[in-house]
Amino acid sequence: MNYLAIDASTEACSVALQINDKVYSRYDLCPQSHSLQLLPMVDEVLKEADIKLSQCDGLIFGRGPGSFTGVRIGVGVAQGLAFAASLPVIGVSSLQAMAQLAFIKYQQTNVLAVIDARMSEVYNAYFVLDENNIMQEQLLADKSGEAVTKPVLVSDRLVDIVTKPVYGAGTGWDAYSEPLSMLKVNQGTPDILFPSAEAMLVIGVAALKRDEGVAAEDAQPVYVRDTVSWKKLPGR
Repeated sequence: MNYLAIDASTEACSVALQINDKVYSRYDLCPQSHSLQLLPMVDEVLKEADIKLSQCDGLIFGRGPGSFTGVRIGVGVAQGLAFAASLPVIGVSSLQAMAQLAFIKYQQTNVLAVIDARMSEVYNAYFVLDENNIMQEQLLADKSGEAVTKPVLVSDRLVDIVTKPVYGAGTGWDAYSEPLSMLKVNQGTPDILFPSAEAMLVIGVAALKRDEGVAAEDAQPVYVRDTVSWKKLPGR
């Protein structure tokens, strides 16, 4: 079984292709260049594996949350590729992908993923490893999973759910270290700052094998935040 995963939801841009048990991947930190990088990366892994897109059995994409522009680029590319090759698609949370990467690289089983959402807020969610070695989102004290909140409110979401510091992943920890640092066991800047397509493969392949894939036109982004505020520049 062959699967392609792509992600452009954050500053990182990545692609991973699984051919049976072998994975071909590309990863680059390229803010503002996702639209230029993503398709060439796809071409590179397909050529390296010597297969065509039509030989894949499904396509996995980073659905967000993250950069609004990046998420839209990723979803748009996923729809175009999947439509052209008649592939089912499945979206994977960027927060869940970081938690999965923490398990893959460091065997962490309890992960709080926090991404800087700008506007003095963070995207955040808590994940615990399940019996199939997939990091699963947990409902928190406010009865929600993924959310965008003020950094000082993240600890409130964990009350009675998380009783001790957990492993932290994402850019939000450095951006708002004062209200957040006491919540994680790993000191300083997290080793995992961004999601990767390789981690999304693990989650997405399991979902596709459960027949949870949808048609290309039904691929949807998940922004978590519904609106964006902005200030006019001086003189505009």
